[in-house]
Amino acid sequence: MSKIAFLVTEDWYFVSHRMRLGIEARKAGYEVVVITRCREHTKQIESTGLRVLSLGINRRSLNPLVLMREILQVIRIYLSERPDIVHHVALKPVLVGGIAARVAGIRNVVSAFAGMGFLFTSNRRNSVLAGALKGLIPWLVGNGSAIVQNSEDADFLASCRISKKKIRLVRGAGVNIEKYRPKEKNRNDLLVIMASRLILDKGLVEFVNAARIIKESRRRVRFALIGKQDPDNPSSVSNTLLRAWVEEGVVEAWGYCASMHEILPVASIFCLPSYYREGIPKVLLEAMACGLPCVTTDSPGCRDAVRHQDNGLLVPIKDYSALAIAIRRLLDDENLRKNMGRRGRERAVMEFSEHVVITQTLGVYGELLAGRS
Repeated sequence: MSKIAFLVTEDWYFVSHRMRLGIEARKAGYEVVVITRCREHTKQIESTGLRVLSLGINRRSLNPLVLMREILQVIRIYLSERPDIVHHVALKPVLVGGIAARVAGIRNVVSAFAGMGFLFTSNRRNSVLAGALKGLIPWLVGNGSAIVQNSEDADFLASCRISKKKIRLVRGAGVNIEKYRPKEKNRNDLLVIMASRLILDKGLVEFVNAARIIKESRRRVRFALIGKQDPDNPSSVSNTLLRAWVEEGVVEAWGYCASMHEILPVASIFCLPSYYREGIPKVLLEAMACGLPCVTTDSPGCRDAVRHQDNGLLVPIKDYSALAIAIRRLLDDENLRKNMGRRGRERAVMEFSEHVVITQTLGVYGELLAGRS
């Protein structure tokens, strides 16, 4: 039996984005090990039959001493477990796991770039680190495969001198189209939802400013923020600013929600004005599966999920005026909302379902093992 080891920084992220893949890999005959920072979701992972190994890793820290300690931890695990395939999910695991795999002599490495994250957003003082990582990426990928979620990231890896034969385009983490389904709405209750980690790079300020503009002329519409703060991210919104928005009455803050499949279908519009260098935002796919028209930015990942004038509207990044215009257009046209929502559901089923994504990823595993043989 071949063994796959997933290296993921947070157990909640594995549950949200990769657990179905792990379950299906186990059904396909693999032994599956999950290496992650164990918090409140570890027992949930173990209940599916997957084995969990605890790893003390800080997904944001690039301190050299911290990195060395994390790399040594992973090396010890890899030497002990001897997995046939390692699957590194997101930038920090690609870096730490890639070095560890080299030292441990593991050749079958899957480097999954779930977007380029805060290191590659504009106007960052850590652009030097981003440049260094770009030069290191080909060595980290090695003879393995690199999975990207959108065409811009595929082009970026190619610019890093990674052979296109090693690059696989797998569009997102997939969405459960049976769980996320459209439902009838109250036509008189207009609700615009933004759901994400509460970090500024997701476009929080732009969403609030757009809501402020719209509410000046249209009183019967609600704007809700769903998600929790992310203290590990330098762009996390402060309690003071979040409380000020709520007290002003411009948005409602609903906090973290574990049952988005129940919340999304009651909304009228989904909005994600991100400029975070997304892969493909999973929440956009969930909103599409629920039949919502989406307003998002014309940026990598977001525009791969939402086609302008098809299943939603695209606006320039950091342009809250354009965002307000797009949201108002959908609020004013019920038929447009319905048509775009219907088209989003069609695309979610045909292009972004979990079945499609899992089948493609298991195919990558098979290619690596066949090459080794």
